Amino acid sequence: MEKSLIDIAQKLKNANHRTRARDENVSEVKVQLIYAFNGTGKTRLSREFKLLVAPKVDGETELEETEVVSKKILYYNAFTEDLFYWDNDLEFDAEPKLKIQPNSFTRWIFEEQGQDRNVISNFQHYTDEKLTPHFNEEHTINKDGKNISVGAFTEVSFSYERGNDERSDNIKISKGEESNFVWCVFYSLLEQVIDVLNVAEPIDRETNQFDQLEYVFIDDPVSSLDDNHLIELAVDLAQLIKSSKSDLKFIITTHNPLFYNVLHNELGAGKFKKYFLKKNEAGEYELISQNNDSPFSYHLFLKREIEKAIETGQLKKYHFNYFRNILEKTSTFLGYDNWGELLFKITDGSPKPYETRIINISSHSKHSGDEVSELSEDDKRVLGYLLKRIKETYQFK
Repeated sequence: MEKSLIDIAQKLKNANHRTRARDENVSEVKVQLIYAFNGTGKTRLSREFKLLVAPKVDGETELEETEVVSKKILYYNAFTEDLFYWDNDLEFDAEPKLKIQPNSFTRWIFEEQGQDRNVISNFQHYTDEKLTPHFNEEHTINKDGKNISVGAFTEVSFSYERGNDERSDNIKISKGEESNFVWCVFYSLLEQVIDVLNVAEPIDRETNQFDQLEYVFIDDPVSSLDDNHLIELAVDLAQLIKSSKSDLKFIITTHNPLFYNVLHNELGAGKFKKYFLKKNEAGEYELISQNNDSPFSYHLFLKREIEKAIETGQLKKYHFNYFRNILEKTSTFLGYDNWGELLFKITDGSPKPYETRIINISSHSKHSGDEVSELSEDDKRVLGYLLKRIKETYQFK
């Protein structure tokens, strides 16, 4: 079993050496798809993989280290969003702007490729067609008696077009919408990269800055999307990956089972591997290979994990999180408005004490250490009873 995220990163890198596919023809793994619960370490894994493929250079600044694209790897994760930050106009509280740290990938996208319209279109597609980003032109501001030049495409303001000639200017978008905007900038870059590398002869490409690129690592681009837009994003991403004709390799991590399964189905039986990333209580990691023949049965995995913990006497607080996830996914599948209705069914019409207990115990804590706190014997009995009832009522195997 792997021990650390560095070991996991090395295993992912090694998997991109030649392997034997099901048809017995030797080929390379094009995509590695990883499912992991939130808090497992997906973002840290993307950083470890970047450092493994493109080690930090002595004297490299913090900003340079967070560049989205280096010679060998292009990656999207929570650190990508650090290139974007809000100027809330605290002095006048009138014109909040999303500012962009100086970096090579947005300069190339906006200044050299003119992709601002595509970014806007993608953003509106996944959020709201009336929510409109506006990129600044180059201009000069006076600050402390000095004229300071502000480069084009370094600030973004947002407006809401109401459709009746009214417009709400200078609005501050939500954190989820901001994450979506950053993803759309990255996605536009990825489209351009794949298009450039699809030209077989390097001498014929419009730029040579991607010639050494080997990997694309994408960590959880779905944090703020509803299910419909999430499915669209997964389909679009899978189609884009399949359009890549170069030797570019893709690693995608997610905590969302729907996103994981749509990607699985869209990628088909091609050159991809899928895994479950697991972290045990000792802080050690394991990358478990999954069968490529079928999507990930998320609720069945959670059920097995709880059953295993009951059998070994190792029930912890986070197992209530697992059970709540089972209730949420099952209630959605069966058409209930909320998981409390499903709980009502499996407890013979008296869910309130159990519902309160699940809410209290499965609520996210500020301290990750609380997630492994001991349960009382009564709490363990309740969880065992509820798991037994949902298995009996809905015939879980």
